[in-house]
Amino acid sequence: MRERSYSFSPARYQAELSAIIQECMAVGALDDAALQRILRKYPKDGRGFFSKSEIIRGYRHLQSSGGAIDLGEESEFVRRMRMKPVRTASGVAPVTVLTQPFPCPGECVFCPSDVRMPKSYLSSEPGAQRAAQHRFDPYAQTASRLTTLYNIGHSVDKVELIVLGGTWSSYPQGYRVWFIKRCFDALNDFDSVPTSPTPRLKSAFAFEGVEDRVDGADLVERYNEVVQRVFREDPAARPVGRAAWLELSAAQLRNETSPVRCVGLSLETRPDHLTREEVLEMRRLGATKVQLGYQSLDDEVLRRNRRGHDVAATRKAMTVLRSAGFKIHAHWMPNLLGSSPDRDVEDFERIFSDEALRPDELKIYPCSLVESAELMSHYRDGSWRPYTKEELGWVLEECMLRTPPWCRLTRVIRDIPSTEIVTGNKLTNFREIAQAGLRRRGERVRDIRSREVGGDEVRREDLHLEALEYRSSEGREIFLQYVDQSDRLAAFLRLSLPEQRPSIDELRQSAMIREVHVYGTLVALGERSSGAAQHLGLGRSLIEEGCRRGVEAGFADLAVISSVGTRNYYRGLGFLDGELYQHRELSSSG
Repeated sequence: MRERSYSFSPARYQAELSAIIQECMAVGALDDAALQRILRKYPKDGRGFFSKSEIIRGYRHLQSSGGAIDLGEESEFVRRMRMKPVRTASGVAPVTVLTQPFPCPGECVFCPSDVRMPKSYLSSEPGAQRAAQHRFDPYAQTASRLTTLYNIGHSVDKVELIVLGGTWSSYPQGYRVWFIKRCFDALNDFDSVPTSPTPRLKSAFAFEGVEDRVDGADLVERYNEVVQRVFREDPAARPVGRAAWLELSAAQLRNETSPVRCVGLSLETRPDHLTREEVLEMRRLGATKVQLGYQSLDDEVLRRNRRGHDVAATRKAMTVLRSAGFKIHAHWMPNLLGSSPDRDVEDFERIFSDEALRPDELKIYPCSLVESAELMSHYRDGSWRPYTKEELGWVLEECMLRTPPWCRLTRVIRDIPSTEIVTGNKLTNFREIAQAGLRRRGERVRDIRSREVGGDEVRREDLHLEALEYRSSEGREIFLQYVDQSDRLAAFLRLSLPEQRPSIDELRQSAMIREVHVYGTLVALGERSSGAAQHLGLGRSLIEEGCRRGVEAGFADLAVISSVGTRNYYRGLGFLDGELYQHRELSSSG
């Protein structure tokens, strides 16, 4: 992969970088203290320190220039130098992009109203700042994030593309198709063209001059009214992207063999905007996961917070998504208007006791009071208050304890900048606080995130296969997992054995693989890493076990909701392309 740096020239500092690299390779344990000692010996421009990303770029420059020194394997050097390794410890490189500001179909009282952002996001959040910097251009956002990850030592061969921005389903279809197509273009171009600044879109320029937020307690003009006014005053601020389905299909086809492949695509929407037709379109876009805002499973709490739908809509949306094989990532909010700590714990229990719910992943977002939310008026009149640290800690402990081992708690607190929070909790490490509290109680969390091996090395002989079974509204769900004696999770597969008639004709006779995930630090395509879970054959073994169980349950076909970048992998395992899924005949699978 070509060197990507436009503000730093490794050639200018070749002597210093060469000396630093050789000493870094020679030292036994390269911790921060050892690195600092080396950097002090070779200051940048006689006074400053080289950053880790600059050292990694220097290594790649020296390697490509064919210098006389023995640099060894790049993967080993980058492993020693890697910054924030947790970002790819789950086996993929996450790339998050945001859609532009657009009217929202909801009127939730707890939702921020920063009119320079898509609804519910704040311009001070890191991901939102990156999006604004690139004028919400999907190509520029994707390319920039890839460049950052690559320059700090991460492999970006396998990318999970996460599209945020409120209610995806409410944007014009032409914009949605164009947005995903341009993200795929950025993935496909990353290894073949320099990631120089791309042409700016005029779209969303007009929002820079708008007052950044409305007053939630004294609403003169609501979020949607401000956005619509901007559109009237400057029609060019509307979502302007247009792309045909054939153009998107061509970009997807190219990505199947691209050095940077999309191995997962996540979209977010509201339960009341999910229909069979919407789900079919999401599959055509290449989506494999949907983020869905539950917020609450109490109709009275939903009504008081003006959510705009009831629990029945959430249950219906879950059924439609699960029938189509999607991975489902739910959002749930304690401390909403009208709730209480006890009521929240009861509400959380419904998530996993109700067969129509039971998401695969979950974000717990305790309600935070921001000035632009209508909740401000309820705070001022005393009808809502934030939980105390003790109350919130108890709720989170009870919720984490009740999360089953087949669900992943992706987040436990939303990372809202403390300067944006009017009152209440401003701590972002509440997951660690709650885990410590549970340890003091002699309890442990068993969700996926707390058990995954991360970047640790594992041996195949230390792993064994387990099957956890539970029911959904569609039938049986089997969570196949490879774990060690300490219950550390190295790989898993989600297998659905439906007992209801699927809403999609293509799946009428199929058992369904909804997800295969192998943990361990991301290993680049074509590379092997001793002890890396990604190359122990665990994925293939899980798929064969899924085939065996599909036959045992009486199915003649096994479908997989594959991502664009994994299609070739499944073809190599005997799967054939269908219209929206890939299929393998079970009668001949042995």
